[in-house]
Amino acid sequence: MINGSDPTERHRIERDSMGEMRVPDWALWGASTQRAVENFPIAMRPLPGALIHALGTLKAACAQANRDLAVLPPEPAAAIIKAAEQVALGRHDRHFPVDVFQTGSGTSTNMNANEVIANLANIALGGRPGARAPVHPNNHVNMGQSSNDVFPTAMHIACALATSDLIASLTRVFKVLHEHAARWEGIVKIGRTHLMDATPIRLGQVFGGYAAQIRDALSRAEAGLDELRRNLPIGGTAVGTGLNTHPEFGARVCAILSARGPITFEKTRDHCASQAAKDSFVDLSGHLKCIAVSLSKIANDIRHLGSGPRCGLGELKLPAIQPGSSIMPGKVNPVISESVIQVAARVIANDLAVTTAGLGGVGSLFELNVAMPLIADASLESLALLTNVTQVFVDKLLLDLEPDEEQCRRNIERSLMVVTALAPRIGYDQAASLAKRAHQQNRTIRELALEQGLIAPDELDELLDPLNMA
Repeated sequence: MINGSDPTERHRIERDSMGEMRVPDWALWGASTQRAVENFPIAMRPLPGALIHALGTLKAACAQANRDLAVLPPEPAAAIIKAAEQVALGRHDRHFPVDVFQTGSGTSTNMNANEVIANLANIALGGRPGARAPVHPNNHVNMGQSSNDVFPTAMHIACALATSDLIASLTRVFKVLHEHAARWEGIVKIGRTHLMDATPIRLGQVFGGYAAQIRDALSRAEAGLDELRRNLPIGGTAVGTGLNTHPEFGARVCAILSARGPITFEKTRDHCASQAAKDSFVDLSGHLKCIAVSLSKIANDIRHLGSGPRCGLGELKLPAIQPGSSIMPGKVNPVISESVIQVAARVIANDLAVTTAGLGGVGSLFELNVAMPLIADASLESLALLTNVTQVFVDKLLLDLEPDEEQCRRNIERSLMVVTALAPRIGYDQAASLAKRAHQQNRTIRELALEQGLIAPDELDELLDPLNMA
């Protein structure tokens, strides 16, 4: 058991600056991690794997930089780098048990990484777990570092990589919407404002609008990524002054991370700002919220335009991917759109959490933000949810989405608002009267206009041509 409460489990004694702790024999973590496991049984789940993997990548880069700066001997450096790279690959995820809701600086997770990497390195060098020699978790793995610059740097790395994945996913959405817009340019449907009939619009124009929203979403994601990659706090140590680290350390770590790819990282322009506040993440979260809102708008429109199949709008034919009811046979629901909208709601809620955690007097206090695990968890969840749901949106809905051209034509012919095209010819008041009578008599504008001889048939056909109106 992770919390070490199983009385049948074998333990070893580990020590840290506060004394001895019993640690499960199988665990690669040490005393500091065990204290955190016992102190924070709150969410009952650890931080996302993406953050842990980024931490492994960062620790490897730090060891390499320290070796190159001749402050860490080659042998322990090599062992640390190899162990940290294993962490980065996700091979030791079960050894990172610390709860999301822990110390606000992420110190517990940073020490978890230091202890796991030190134990792995010591095993590789012929030692045993818990020996703290020849590789020490603080003196060697954490050399030139503080939780206060390491944890936020890992946040930047993890969220930058996740944002890059989101950009790739959004690009697919844009491509499909753009293709639909071009393919359906000649199909005209009735427009709707205030949920009421409006003037006609081309289906291609509608989907072109959706594509434009996603194009803007891509710009927002790219802006968020750029803010993350240019502001790594590493090298600031405790309060941004760089105490106990080599003056070249931060820049070298960023260069090593960039060489490992696929993103070019830069040291922050101001360590004090990057460690005292989390503006880069508040900025990113705002962009993610806007992206979620855009996706929810598109998904909601599509589910309404596909409503029916006989008593709704029915202008789009949504792919049927699963039964929609446990009691109504043959019912099919717009489940993918509903999934997108639920994700949007969660992303909006996460944005509130990130914004609150970034507030002065709440998370950002003097020289350090103390709500970073929450910010990391919420940001990475939003990024993962948006990336995954956009992939599903494309694969399960957008690719096989089709228009019902006949239903689009019927709705336009029956719409009263096509009378708008006659208003310049017969005047607003007479056009309004015509629409009112057509509605009362359940007839079309075309029928009544011909019957009353308001406009010659040829001219009426031209004025009421949906393509002309759109």
